[in-house]
Amino acid sequence: MVKVKILVKGYVKKINGKEFASSTAVLVQDKNFKIVADPGMDRKALLNALKKEKLKPSDINFVILTHNHLDHCLLAGIFERAKILDSDDIFSFNGQIIKHKYKVPGTDIKIIKTPGHDQFHCSVLVTTKDLGKIIIAGDVFWWTAEEEQKIDKQSLLEHQDPYVKDKRALRESREKILELADYIIPGHGEMFKVKK
Repeated sequence: MVKVKILVKGYVKKINGKEFASSTAVLVQDKNFKIVADPGMDRKALLNALKKEKLKPSDINFVILTHNHLDHCLLAGIFERAKILDSDDIFSFNGQIIKHKYKVPGTDIKIIKTPGHDQFHCSVLVTTKDLGKIIIAGDVFWWTAEEEQKIDKQSLLEHQDPYVKDKRALRESREKILELADYIIPGHGEMFKVKK
């Protein structure tokens, strides 16, 4: 049975005039594989969360990066036994780079291209028995701590992203995800159920 667990809830906040950010880090367990999506950059929070799951970084088989902004990928290197996946490739710590077939090898977990926030952005589609299709959306959807997380379809499609690279592509990616998902885990903010 496939399990999905949020290890670290992503955040973007200001404290004493300084910005702090780290992405939502998600653990997916499928068959004998342990996968972390977007490990973020809050090392202490991530290691504590893994410890609560009785896991060490060396237990992780794959790390999926939705995109290469450092608040999502800075900690990828601590998983030295894992293979690292992005929108197209699988990277190994021996320098090897190979293409994937839009799936995490040995699993039914899909990698979906979702450009807009970043031109090489991808999302992760995990089908579960209890919640249906969960999409780990990276920054296709995200909110700062000061923003209200509105989850009606119109608000989701029109939510402003100050870092967007391609507004049209981002809207198309949002529409695609909203069509596919039962639940969405955003890059920063709370997981939410998609209203159909």
